[in-house]
Amino acid sequence: MKISGFTIVRNGVRLQYPMIQSIGSILPICDEFIVNVGDSDDGTLEMIQSIASPKIKIIQTRWDMSGGPGVLCEQTNIALKHCSGHWAFYLQTDEVIHEADLPKLEHVMRKYWHDPQVDALRFQWLHFYGSHYRYRIDAGWYQKQDRIIRNNGQIRSYGDAFAFERVDGEPLRRANTGCFVYHYGWVFTEEIMAQRRLNQGQIWSQNRDTEKRTGRYEFGDLGRFPVYFGSHPLLMKDQIASHPISRQDWGDICRRYWANPLLWFRIRYKTGRRIKNRMT
Repeated sequence: MKISGFTIVRNGVRLQYPMIQSIGSILPICDEFIVNVGDSDDGTLEMIQSIASPKIKIIQTRWDMSGGPGVLCEQTNIALKHCSGHWAFYLQTDEVIHEADLPKLEHVMRKYWHDPQVDALRFQWLHFYGSHYRYRIDAGWYQKQDRIIRNNGQIRSYGDAFAFERVDGEPLRRANTGCFVYHYGWVFTEEIMAQRRLNQGQIWSQNRDTEKRTGRYEFGDLGRFPVYFGSHPLLMKDQIASHPISRQDWGDICRRYWANPLLWFRIRYKTGRRIKNRMT
């Protein structure tokens, strides 16, 4: 069984994506890793080239931003076409997998390797927001997505590259991995979040009012979101330790929930109940 990892990135240094951590989180179980590097002017290509692994295969492309969000699935499919594995494991560069889940994921892929009734393997999502210890589960934040697909030429990325579909139009047949994707795309300083908003505005400008995306970004009261008591991927340790909002929030959490067993045992858990986003 051969496993291909693949991703896309453009100007990831400027936007502070944890792209090295993302790639490194699944590199141990991949036989190759395809990185589609878009036309960047911030050293993104050089950073990807610095990854000391013969598994890394870099392709360079020029993104046509006039196509709106479709450019994301287009570039994802370009990377997918370079994958030669039986399974193709897709991560966006702000998504990371916990090292404790790698043996389980390898087992699940081997289990369904010869089962043609399984097209894709599904993950649960932890959308961290503002702090590495708060996550979103309110309406508008998807909680499940497919990230491992059978690489048979019959599955492609669509929309804004957050999901996959069968080319014949039939429903995607999937199995659950029981694992999380740790999504860190909303845990930056408010200044970086404002820059990211402008970057998204370039992509969505064909369909959305970008004026709303140009002002200062504010997280608001993080206490209105559920607490994540569990551990994070080890590759994220330094980034989390250097994040001031997270340090302060974790201190407050430890004082308030000192008797909670989820805190003592750092259990990796999220509530399955949708929580209304209370603006306080």
